[in-house]
Amino acid sequence: MARFLRNLLLIPIAALLVVLAVANRHSTLISLNPFNPEDPMLTFSIPVFWLLFGAIGLGVLLGGIATWMRQGRFRKEARVQRREANQLKHEADTLRKVAQGDVVPSLPSPDHKKAA
Repeated sequence: MARFLRNLLLIPIAALLVVLAVANRHSTLISLNPFNPEDPMLTFSIPVFWLLFGAIGLGVLLGGIATWMRQGRFRKEARVQRREANQLKHEADTLRKVAQGDVVPSLPSPDHKKAA
């Protein structure tokens, strides 16, 4: 079902992008020098659809980075809770073995340096 819904959304978007690329095949001059736009070193010709796709890709990339950075505290909290859950699971397994009689509880061994 999820695959069907994804395809239902992606197929019209792909068709729209193809139509957009075909309609904007002509080239345009892009100048990177605001003070001298005729400078040939910083001017290049590129099809318009590449500019549109590049802008969309850059927006998706920047949005993904911003979302990833904003969710950092939630990932950290999940790591801490996962670590705590693993520690509690290990403790519960140890107590279960003691209750079943598989392991005899023992005191920690005395430290020889303190006894001297």
